[in-house]
Amino acid sequence: MTQHIAIGALWMVLAKLLEKSLGLISSLFLVRLLDPADFGIVAMAMSLIALLELFSAFGLDSVLIQDRAATDAHFNTAWTLNVLAACVAGVALVALAVPASVFYREPRLVPVICIFALASAVQGFENIGVVMFRKDLQFDREFRYLLAKKLMGFVVTVPLAFWLRDFWALVFGMLFSRFAIVGYSFAVQPFRPRFALGHAARMMHFSKWLMLQNALVFLRERAASFVIGRFAGPAALGVFTISAEIASMPGTELVAPINRGILPAYARLAGDPAALGREYLSVMSGIALLAVPAVAGVALAAPLIVLVVLGTTWAPAVPLLEILAFAGITQVLQSNSYAAFIALGKPGTYAKIQMFHVGVLLVALAVLVPLHGAQGAAWAYLVAALMALPVNFYLIVRSLGLTLASLLPPLWRPLASAAMMYGTGKLWGPVVPASASSTDAILPLAACIALGASVYVGVDLLLWLASGRPDGAETWMLRVAKGAIQSVRSRLSSARSA
Repeated sequence: MTQHIAIGALWMVLAKLLEKSLGLISSLFLVRLLDPADFGIVAMAMSLIALLELFSAFGLDSVLIQDRAATDAHFNTAWTLNVLAACVAGVALVALAVPASVFYREPRLVPVICIFALASAVQGFENIGVVMFRKDLQFDREFRYLLAKKLMGFVVTVPLAFWLRDFWALVFGMLFSRFAIVGYSFAVQPFRPRFALGHAARMMHFSKWLMLQNALVFLRERAASFVIGRFAGPAALGVFTISAEIASMPGTELVAPINRGILPAYARLAGDPAALGREYLSVMSGIALLAVPAVAGVALAAPLIVLVVLGTTWAPAVPLLEILAFAGITQVLQSNSYAAFIALGKPGTYAKIQMFHVGVLLVALAVLVPLHGAQGAAWAYLVAALMALPVNFYLIVRSLGLTLASLLPPLWRPLASAAMMYGTGKLWGPVVPASASSTDAILPLAACIALGASVYVGVDLLLWLASGRPDGAETWMLRVAKGAIQSVRSRLSSARSA
């Protein structure tokens, strides 16, 4: 990786790790204080909110990053469009509150959706100037901003859960955090947006593909909520929602922040497709090395994770977590394509990939959920992900002037090592009896993680050495580790001298 991409990726990964650490701590409290049905009610409301908010999610931050000549006037236009769309979405949510409660057969949804409508409108006023952190490669400031946003939700929602002990803690936690985030965005960024629409037509021309992309991502991530909520009820939806969140953690902790950091760097290489292709393969190598074992590890340790993190009442989440984790591996492998397509000015190509993915998913959900409930939804996600992966690889290598064979070196060692890790853990990994408590599973979970990590690292290093030590993610990781060790030794030496 180039220095800018490596530094940006490291900052974003660190931000996401700390953010997810807060999220994990928050979840440990919330799943013990609230019932699955509480999470299901909020998931029902969030599905409708996400549906309407996608019309306000123009992807204008990507437009501003991709356009190196963007001026203050472009930022003002983007902010104005976000405000208008968020306010319209808020009004529409209020109008749809009653019909949504009828669709789900859940009258408690009406006040929940109305409060979420206010939160949705408020979010549109967030200072668009914070996009400059990424555009100017100021990843340390982006890191602090993302961490503060997560911290605001944590310090509000968890105390409310102790006090209220129902879904209202999640509702009011989101509302208060949205207000705090908007205020904070103006505190950390001196840019002051003004209402203006001078560049709206040009920006929306590029953004139309990003809007379609947002709509497809919504269908991919939220379609199951509508189907499960309708056919299986809030408790089943709550279990599926939490299972999907845990299964996606490796991707959101490692891959999403890396992709967030590489987009501006890719944009600077867009004029040299050959250099962009080399950088894409380099980043893909790093993503596969770090994220594939993390996702496979979730599938391996699913019974122990559910027992320790969620508790015995969430036992139905185990098979869902295992299936969704395998679907997450395919998502990890194709996630890097989005930044490359945006940098090349080809958002339509990625939208077509997502269109195919969503089409397969909707058909699979319609067939499997009425028959198998939430577990059928998990299988639908796995089937759709497996079918979309080769389509994604074919189009990205063609756009970058690569070959399908060029994808093999970055991927085969992490995939083979993760498969060995999974098989070893299934055969010889620790297990706990069905009657075990959460505390009984803590040490077996730690042992499972230690065994899986040892096998993965050992096998990957052996394969790397057997391949002649090719220049790749392993080389970069060893270089980073060597630099860190030397830095520690230097500080210890300085301390002894002092």
